[in-house]
Amino acid sequence: INPGEHGSTYGGNPLACAVAQAALEVLRDEKLAENALERGDQLREGLRALMAKEGSPITLVRGRGLLNAIIIGGDEKGNYGDEGVAWKLCVKMAENGLLAKPTHGNIIRLAPPLTISASQIDECLEIMGKSLQSL
Repeated sequence: INPGEHGSTYGGNPLACAVAQAALEVLRDEKLAENALERGDQLREGLRALMAKEGSPITLVRGRGLLNAIIIGGDEKGNYGDEGVAWKLCVKMAENGLLAKPTHGNIIRLAPPLTISASQIDECLEIMGKSLQSL
């Protein structure tokens, strides 16, 4: 094969390979997968505690690792009838310092960074609790 005769968008460009290898090393060395599992468990445990409180509009907590969601009333696959409550909760959370937005009407997706700490998860749960109380 002579130069210019063969090419590919995903052909293993040396720079792209070096960047990918460095990114994988960071994931491994900083134990980001382990952190995602531990912090995700912490987040879901706290969300379930908020759901268990009297009058909570949260009807389901679901997720794996740090990709999680809460369902506000309605259908767990999405229900635009409960969109108003999910939106109001997101607005209250934003006013209190936590950004999130509803998806499919009544589902609020939570996807913090892999580097999030236990204290930051606690702060997130505190803000959500405060926001739920003000609905």
